[in-house]
Amino acid sequence: MYRLYYSPGACSLAAHIALEEIGAPYELELVSSRGEREGRMTATAAWRAVNPKGRIPALNPVPGRIGGAQDLLTELPAILFYLARSHPAAGLLPRDPAGEARCVEWMNWLSSSVHALSFGQIWRTHRFVPDEADAAAVQARGRQNLDEQYAYIESLLADGRDWAVPGGYTIVDPYLLVFYQWGGRIGLDMGRRYPAWTGATKRAIARPAVARVLAAEGIAIV
Repeated sequence: MYRLYYSPGACSLAAHIALEEIGAPYELELVSSRGEREGRMTATAAWRAVNPKGRIPALNPVPGRIGGAQDLLTELPAILFYLARSHPAAGLLPRDPAGEARCVEWMNWLSSSVHALSFGQIWRTHRFVPDEADAAAVQARGRQNLDEQYAYIESLLADGRDWAVPGGYTIVDPYLLVFYQWGGRIGLDMGRRYPAWTGATKRAIARPAVARVLAAEGIAIV
């Protein structure tokens, strides 16, 4: 049985959805990522003994080890890719190499530029500057970055495609759902500013697996 270490509403939401989509048995273990600076639970010595990176999500058992506990897989893109490849009947990855590469392209950009950079600047300013007096400037820059990135996402989804990768629902779509939800959390009027993205989000949350996960984590999006 899979075990997903997660925090409600965090990027682990996408992995939770993928697990529900593939239909394999799994259990959840809460490791809260919320906190004034770092997460209340991800910053603990106990969690860092499991995952020295101090982040969630993490999934086990996945054969192998690159730091941390044996058979623990970290990094959301890696977890999503592993689940999709391990359970091809769920259809969460395109069958052709180009489509698969497009999923990787999306996930690399979302995890590095949108998540680690922009939301890091907004929510984790201490990772960029040691002096709290500089926090406001870092947050403002993060919002500027995010405006550009969200406009780019909207432009892609507005070209007539139903999903992030044309041709079908993939592991990218629950990942985009995370950032749509986070946009609301920081006060963006997502429905007004990003109509194409809103449409894709509504299609996603109409999926039974997605609806079950949102209900389980207590998340309301649109």
